[in-house]
Amino acid sequence: MPDHPLRPFMLPILTAIAVATAFYVASEIFAPVTLALVFGVVLAPISRVFVRFGLPNVLAAFATLALFLTVVATLFTALSPIVDLAINSAPDVWEEMKTFVNDIQSAIEGIDQVASDVSAAVSSSGMAGSAGGSNFVMPSLTDLLAFAPTIGAQLLIFVGTLYFFLLGREDIYDKAARTLPHLPEGALETAEQDVSRYFLTITVIYAIFATIVTGYLHLIGLPAALLWGSLAFLLNFILYLGPILLACSLLIAGVVAFDGIYAILPAAGYLLMNMTEGQFVTPQLIGRSMSINPMLVFLSLVFWLWLWGPVGAIIAIPILVWSLALRNERQQEIAEPQDLQKAA
Repeated sequence: MPDHPLRPFMLPILTAIAVATAFYVASEIFAPVTLALVFGVVLAPISRVFVRFGLPNVLAAFATLALFLTVVATLFTALSPIVDLAINSAPDVWEEMKTFVNDIQSAIEGIDQVASDVSAAVSSSGMAGSAGGSNFVMPSLTDLLAFAPTIGAQLLIFVGTLYFFLLGREDIYDKAARTLPHLPEGALETAEQDVSRYFLTITVIYAIFATIVTGYLHLIGLPAALLWGSLAFLLNFILYLGPILLACSLLIAGVVAFDGIYAILPAAGYLLMNMTEGQFVTPQLIGRSMSINPMLVFLSLVFWLWLWGPVGAIIAIPILVWSLALRNERQQEIAEPQDLQKAA
């Protein structure tokens, strides 16, 4: 009986489906572990710096972990005012948005039926609230206590995995190289360096970009420009979705802060600067060797976002960069003997 032409591809496809299913079912374990491994690869150069200064591996890993947790805690502390402001301003924002929608409706003539449908939808919405308050419900203490064990367990898994990976990543790489003989020697270390260099480069780019956004928003008079700039820096790491989310938020902030056509200035200016940075600045600075196909970025983002939600959106691009770096190392190993044969 002749082999089916698709038979060689069936085993890899079934393996991929089985792995994806396992990741989905056991997401509470695999998600924090994978997130920790991704951050471990990105933070590995910092650990190497501590080792060069004479610290033992144990202290270097602990110092890197402590530095990372300090930075994360600082960011959360710095961004907490904008979260409080958003919660407290939600009723006012909704009223401003209703006024903005009503202005648009009144400016459009000849579509009375559409205008009446939109007006009925707005008036019947449950988000309108009463005259003295809103229907936004904050989670109760019981709800928080119910989720606390799960969140605490995942945080413990993340911190433990990150620390032990930083501590023993060289041994992990050596064992992986012996287990997977098709990997070139030193490929994992080289891929780690490529990922770290990539993220160091885009971190600097995003920091400069966030500074420019902050200056622009301050210049046009939008309140809390520094906090919006901080969000522009953080959300830029979530390609596509992050900028879209921030642009929508800036549109709402513009409606609240400004009148008329000036309400679109924050979102429009941000989108223009983001497109300039994404299409011209970043590709030029990271170079062609580190550039990523936009289609691969989109598919990776969709897959990991479907699999693990926000955590998947964070790890999608690092995993893609790491995978492409390993592929490049493999291709170079295959190409070198062929080049030597041609030279001979």
